[in-house]
Amino acid sequence: MSKRINGPSGDDLGENLTLPVPETLYATYAVALTAPIPDPGELAHDEIAARTRPPLRDLVLGMLGSPMVTLDQRPATEFPPLPADLLAAYGASPAALAALDTAPHILAVRAAYRPGHPPAHEWAARAIAGAVAAARTAPVIDVFTPRILAHDDLTRSLPGPDGAVRLTDWMLLPHTSGPHGFWFTTKGLARFGLPELQTENVPPALVVPWGRLLNGLARRVLDLWQDRLPAGEQPLVVDLPETVSVGLADVAAAQGTDEPPDREVTVRLRLDTPGEPGTSGARDETGAPEEPVLTVLPAEDGPDRLESLCAALFGAQDGRR
Repeated sequence: MSKRINGPSGDDLGENLTLPVPETLYATYAVALTAPIPDPGELAHDEIAARTRPPLRDLVLGMLGSPMVTLDQRPATEFPPLPADLLAAYGASPAALAALDTAPHILAVRAAYRPGHPPAHEWAARAIAGAVAAARTAPVIDVFTPRILAHDDLTRSLPGPDGAVRLTDWMLLPHTSGPHGFWFTTKGLARFGLPELQTENVPPALVVPWGRLLNGLARRVLDLWQDRLPAGEQPLVVDLPETVSVGLADVAAAQGTDEPPDREVTVRLRLDTPGEPGTSGARDETGAPEEPVLTVLPAEDGPDRLESLCAALFGAQDGRR
């Protein structure tokens, strides 16, 4: 993933948040098949070798021949049913859902890897699922989201020769309305071992600019996380700054574009653990608390702080849209 160029900022100033580092991260993708594949491993190897450029090709082939990757092909009835309502919410068409519902076999592609850079578990599992699906003209389901990945979108999301990817290809930013504004929460940082980001009570006029700011902040937080997990080392915990800067360069990096380091703003992160008094935390569809989250707050208290942050980062006009 592309790295942010550091400049003067609020990072590493003030208090820190201590986050546990998972021992192992897992990625799972499902390929819906109209007929079983005689040897999924052989097909995956041949397709990756033919379709994937190095260095990703070498990483995937190395993992494919190891216990870090498993290919589990079974009748679809032997797997838990895919959540059709969530797939539809994340863009699946009725025709795509019908095709999944009638697919007689599923190939589950699973990969495991340590936290840090590169996120080899995600890159390998997605590349293998995409290569097999392309050979069989089959849909791929990203089980984490869950979302059906179009072939072109899947291919575009994989790292090129320089190892750069767009975070927005690996993370969604759903938001729901409430009585006091919109609730935003990222869906994707957990792939890398991080808590998801959330913000509550975002005014309707700020839905677009605040979403862009959160994309950039997610990119920035992920860079900080990966910088503290050097290759070959795996600490039990990582300290991240409670106060973090996010700039136009971060927003551009999340979308895979270039932007000269220009304007920056500072936000505060609060680690909310389910069950703690006075915290909200992420909730599942039933309203039950899920995993800890990082709540994004203005660095300074005051009225209209979210609007002020958006205006300072994007300009007064864009900050109100």
